[in-house]
Amino acid sequence: MLTLAAAAVAGLEAVTVTATRIEQPSFDTPASVDVIGIDPAAAQAPGVNLSEALGRAPGIVVRNRQNYAQDLQVSSRGFGARAAFGVRGVRLMQDGIPFTMPDGQGQTGLFDLDAAARIEVLRGPFAALYGNSAGGVVSLFTEDPPAAPTLRIHGGAGSFGSWKTGVDFGVPFGDAPPGFTGKLSRFATDGWREHSRTRRDLFGAKLAWGEPEASRFTLTATALDQPDTQDPLGLTREQLDRDPGQAGAGALAFDTRKSVAHRQAGLEWAHRLGPRDTLKLRGYAGDRRVTQFLAFSGAAPTSSGGAVDLDRGFGGLGLRWTRAGRTAWGPFSFTLGIDYDRMDERRQGFVNDFGAAGELRRNERDSVWNVDQYAIAEWWFAERWRLSGGVRHSRVSFRVRDDFVTAVNPDDSGRRDYSATRPVVGLLFAASDTVNLYASAGRGFETPTFAELAYRPDGQPGLNFALDASTSTNLELGLKAQLAQDHRLNLALFRTGTRNDIVPDANVAGRATFRNAARTRRQGVELALESRFGGGFEAWLAWTWIDAEFRDYASLAGADLSGRALPGVPKHSLHAELAWRHAPTGFSTAIEAQWNGAVWVDDANTARADAYAVASWRLGYDLRYAGWRIVPYLRVDNLFGERHVGSVIVNAANGRYYEPAPGRSWFGGVKASLAF
Repeated sequence: MLTLAAAAVAGLEAVTVTATRIEQPSFDTPASVDVIGIDPAAAQAPGVNLSEALGRAPGIVVRNRQNYAQDLQVSSRGFGARAAFGVRGVRLMQDGIPFTMPDGQGQTGLFDLDAAARIEVLRGPFAALYGNSAGGVVSLFTEDPPAAPTLRIHGGAGSFGSWKTGVDFGVPFGDAPPGFTGKLSRFATDGWREHSRTRRDLFGAKLAWGEPEASRFTLTATALDQPDTQDPLGLTREQLDRDPGQAGAGALAFDTRKSVAHRQAGLEWAHRLGPRDTLKLRGYAGDRRVTQFLAFSGAAPTSSGGAVDLDRGFGGLGLRWTRAGRTAWGPFSFTLGIDYDRMDERRQGFVNDFGAAGELRRNERDSVWNVDQYAIAEWWFAERWRLSGGVRHSRVSFRVRDDFVTAVNPDDSGRRDYSATRPVVGLLFAASDTVNLYASAGRGFETPTFAELAYRPDGQPGLNFALDASTSTNLELGLKAQLAQDHRLNLALFRTGTRNDIVPDANVAGRATFRNAARTRRQGVELALESRFGGGFEAWLAWTWIDAEFRDYASLAGADLSGRALPGVPKHSLHAELAWRHAPTGFSTAIEAQWNGAVWVDDANTARADAYAVASWRLGYDLRYAGWRIVPYLRVDNLFGERHVGSVIVNAANGRYYEPAPGRSWFGGVKASLAF
C-alpha cells in the first residue's frame, strides 16, 4: 500500500485530507477529494471571492454573480445550481465549524482567504457523512499560528473602483506550536454594473494552545460587516444584448440592497485518551442580522412584504470518538459521533416604500434543529485492499410561529420534520505503489431550506410545508495515479439518481418558489491532472462532463418536462493553468483558461446562456529584503474581453435570467510580511 511517506518520496508533496473525518493521504481515500493549497502571503489575487481558488477542482462550479448582495453560486456535480442566492446543496465549513445552517443554506462571504492554508473539496457518496449536504463539501482550513511573531500588511486596487487593504498578525506561545493569529480586512468596489456598490469588512482570529499529542484547544472567531450592498438584479436577453452593465428593472426604483452583520465563534478540543483513542468536542455559536430590500413593494394585505428584516441566532455541539489500531491483516480505525445544531430567527417583512421600510406585512419566529448520529470505519483488510464506510442518521425539524394574523392574513404557523438514514461504502484496491482504484456507493439526503419553504407555488398565503426532502443514490468509480515522479492524475466516473429533487418553480420579484421533481439524474466524468516540469514550470488541468436531466417531472401547468436538461448546469467545464517561476529572482507568472459550456436557464429549456471561454494572466515577484518578504503582483482577468454571462437565475420571472460578467479587468497589489 502507498503510505503518506511513500507518496512524498514519489515526487509531488503528499496531500493529507479529512474527507472521512480522519486525517489520511488523499491517495488512499476511496472518494473524489481535491486539495487546493494556498499561501496567502504570496497569492497573486486579492483574496475576495472563493472563485479565485477553486478552479483546479473538477466537478465544482463557482460562479461569480458580480453581485455581493446575493453571494457566489457554488454547485457540485449539479447540486446547488438552483440557488438564486447563497449556497444550497453544498456544505461549507471552516476549521471544522459549519458555515452552513441546519436547514442547509450557507454563505461563502464568511470564508477568510487571507488566512487560508488549504481548501478541501469533497464530492460524491462520502459527502453524506457530513449531514444535510447531498452535493458535496467545501472545507477551508486556516493557517496555524506562526513559529515567530509575524506581521503582514497588504493592499491593492483595480477596475471598477475596487480596492482592498488588510493587516494580519501572529504570535506564538513559547516554543510550542500554539499561538494566536488575527486578520482584519476591508474590501470595497463600485461594481462594474450599475447599482452594485459594496463594502465588506471581515475579521478572523484563531487561538490555539496545548500539545497536539495530548490535548489541544482551538478557538476561532469570524465577523462580517457588509452594509447597504446594492443589488443590480438579473437582466432579460434584450437588456443583456443592449447594455450588460445596466441594473435590472426595479433595482433603482426600489433601491434593492442588502445589509449583513454576522458574528460567529467556535471551539474545538482534541484529547488523546491513550495511544489508540482520540476524543474531539466542538461547539460554536453566533448571530446574523440581515436587512434586505427587494424589487417590489409587497403592499398587498396577504403579501410578506418587499423589505426583509431577519435576526438570527445559531449554534451547535459535536462529539466524536475515534479508535485506531491494527489487526493481523492491517490498520483500522473506527469513529462514533453525534452532532446537534440549532437556528432560531425572528423574520419580519415590511412594505418596500421605494427604498424605505413601511407597514408590517410579516412577523414570525422560525426555528430549525438537527440531531445526527454517525459511525465511520476504515480497514486495510488485506495487503492491497481497503474497505471504508459509514452510516449517518439525521433528523431535521422545522417550526414556524406566525405572529402576524389578520382577518385577511390567516395563521401560517406550522411544523415539518424530516429524517433519513444514509449508508456509504467504499472499496479501494492498491494496484501498485503508484495506482489506486476505488468504487463507492451511498445514499444522500437534503432538506429544503427556510428560504425554499417561504412561499407556496400556487401563490396562496402560508409556508410551503408540502415540500419534501430529496433523497439520492450515488455511485462512483475512480482511479488515482502518481505518474512518474512529478505528475498526479485523478479520474472519476459518477452517477446520481435523485427522488423528490428540490427544483426552482419560479422567481418573481425576488421571491423564489420551489417544487419537488419526481426523479432527476446526474452522470458524468471528472479529470484532474497536476504536473511539475523542469525549469520552474507547473500545470493544472480540471475537466468535467456532466449530463443532468429531469427523468420524471411535470411543470405546475402540467407540461411534461421529462428528458429536459437541468437548468444552470453546464455540460462541459474546463480549467487549465500553466505557471512558471524563476527561482533566482523570485519572478513568477501564469496563464489561466476557463471554458464553460452553455447552460439552460429554465426547466422547459427555451432559453440559455451561451458557452464561453476566458483567459486570465498574472505575474508577481517574491522579494526578500531586511527580513521582509514583499510580493507585488498584477492580474488581468478576461484578458481578451470576452462578452459572456457569469451566472444565471434559474426560472426567473419575465426572462430576467442573466447576470453578466465584466469585460477585461485588472487588480494589482502588494503583500508584505515580516517575521520578528
